[in-house]
Order: sequence, then C-alpha cells, then structure tokens
Amino acid sequence: MMKIQTLNNISKNGINEFPIQNYTIENDLNEPDGILLRSYSMHEMNIPESVKAIARAGAGVNNIPIDDCTARGIVVFNTPGANANAVKELVLTSLLLSSRRILEGVEWTRSLFGESNITKIVEAGKKEYAGVEIAGKKLGIIGLGAIGALVANDALALDMEVYGYDPYISVDTAWRLSRNVQRIDNLEEIFSTCDYITIHVPLTNETNRFVNEKLLSLMKKGSRLLNFSRAELVDDTALENALNDGTVGVYVTDFPNEKVIGMQNVIPIPHLGASTKESEENCARMAAKQLKNYLETGNIKNSVNFPNVELPYTGKKRITISHKNIPNMVGQITGLLAKYHVNIADMLNRSKGAYAYTMIDLDDIINEQVEQYIKQIEGVISVRVI
Repeated sequence: MMKIQTLNNISKNGINEFPIQNYTIENDLNEPDGILLRSYSMHEMNIPESVKAIARAGAGVNNIPIDDCTARGIVVFNTPGANANAVKELVLTSLLLSSRRILEGVEWTRSLFGESNITKIVEAGKKEYAGVEIAGKKLGIIGLGAIGALVANDALALDMEVYGYDPYISVDTAWRLSRNVQRIDNLEEIFSTCDYITIHVPLTNETNRFVNEKLLSLMKKGSRLLNFSRAELVDDTALENALNDGTVGVYVTDFPNEKVIGMQNVIPIPHLGASTKESEENCARMAAKQLKNYLETGNIKNSVNFPNVELPYTGKKRITISHKNIPNMVGQITGLLAKYHVNIADMLNRSKGAYAYTMIDLDDIINEQVEQYIKQIEGVISVRVI
C-alpha cells in the first residue's frame, strides 16, 4: 500500500485516480509516499523523509519549498494548462469590464433602490457610464503559453488585432496558435503599440517587476493593463503614477494587494482565475495522474524541478536515480551495474539545470548492496527501485 497525504480538499475525481486497493489517502498520515495539495503553504512544514513526490493541483508552486525538495530528490509536479480555459474566460471578461464601465454602472444602479421613476433616472444617468468597444483594438499578449495562446485565439474571434511576445514559445503552443497572431520580438513595441496588454508569464528573478516605469511610459494614454499571473510582475509605484496621469486607463488584476486596491481605476479580482468547478476537477485529476504515474513507474511529466523523463513501463525491474548534473555520473552508475553483472535492458537520462534524472530498466534483479553502492556515488541524491 502506498500512502498519499492531502493538504487541501481535493476533488473526488482526483482522489478516484488512486485505486483504493493500492493506496491510502488521508489528510493526516505518517510517512506518506506522496503529497497532493492545492494552495496549502508547505514552507513551514516538516516534510517527512518518506515523501518521494509532491503534486500541486494548479500551476503556481510558490507555496512549495522547491529548492529544498530538489536537494532531497523530491519531484514536484504542477498542472499547466488544466485551468487554462477558466483563466482565459476571466481574461476575456476583464477585457470587457475594463472597457464598458459595467461594474460602475451596476453599482450606481443598485444605489437607486427606493427611488421612484427608476427607468427615467437610468436613462438620464447612463451617459456617465459610456465605454469603448474592443473590436478593432490592438491586444498585446505577453507570454503565449497555455493561457496566452487561448486568449490570443479567442481575441481574434472578437475582432481584435492580436500581437504576441514570447521569446520562449514552445513548439506545441506554436502549433495551437492562430497564424493571424502577429509576433513581436520586443516588449517596447508591445507597450507602445497596443490598446490592451495582458500578462501571462511566470514570476522569476528576471520577470520580477519587469513592468516598470520605462515600459509603462511607452503606453498610449488610457490603455488597459491586465495581470493574471502574479502581482509582483508589476511595479506598484510605477503603476500608481501611470494610473494617476491617465497613461493606464484601467488596471485589472487577479492578485490584489494592500497598495493596489487603494488606487484609482483598478478592478481588483480576488484571485478567481481558476475558481471554477471544471478547473478544480481538471487540476485534481491531472495532479493525481502525474503523482500516481511517478510512484508506480518513475516516469516524470510536468515537473517544475526535474526533467520530463518517460520510458514505457514493461514490468521489468526499474531503478530511478536523482542526481546532480555533473560529468561521468551516468558512466559511474552503469559501470557499477556492469561490475556486479546487472544487465541493462533500457535506459534514459535527462537533465534540467543543475540536476538530472536517470531511469534504467534491468534484465536482472538488483540486490540491496548494489543499490547502496549507487547511493554512495558522489552527486547521487536519491535512488528508487520499482
């Protein structure tokens, strides 16, 4: 029996991915093999030595101590694309909300409760809430991943001119992206050209506050800026100045903070991007499948800290090794197996930054002594025999 600890309420559709005859799944477990969670913060948690993998039912993993997990050989999964449609729909909604003054108009109308001649008052006052149409306007999308690509294609269907910036666009995304999306090679052109700009990039050291005073100063007066990635991507002080002088007409964010909610012309959404029943179920199923597949076969897909490594599982004895990405590591491992007359049936090695993962299918049974010798190789982090 394998043990899965859940740190949040996980959709039953995700839990049901684990056969009850092979898995124990509970909130409170001793020595779990894997952890399944959503937004629970693990930074203060003492992660048991038994944990082999952690699966986050969502895209962001800032609630997980990635560096510590990597150093211990714990594979961390996320679920890119599982909530993409939900976020896309909210982005499209926000394009309209930022343009038509719908929220202000609704709030004003509600304030009329108790008045007589509501119809007459509404007709007289509606001119204060006139907006603009998005058709024919230029939309700049920064980041053409799972969400950005969906936004791009649907914005084209709404008759917008779509410009995309993504120096790291994947082949899969490129195939899904409409040929009518105009590719831009620099951020300055996006900010100086577009009427609407929406951000869909991860938060890294390079992207932290990359939307700064310089880029904001390039925008057309009254442009709309949408942020559905992370609050820290936008410099709050520069944003406030741009809102005050009218450069940014409206800022829509799914990540409000103490400073932003006090600014004028801000639509602060309480992190609702993935808050749909369908999205939660998709993320739960995807996270559970990836965790189960890793525990049972050693295959890795959609890990944020180790490379994708997938080798068809044939039922042979399999050994998986997490190690540092240093010269002669594979040679030492295979040399050790050869020394003890263990024949290799198949093998795959992949690296990701400073770390790597080697998967070896064996024709022979490997004894515990050989396993211990592999663990003693300098640079090896963890070894599993499946």
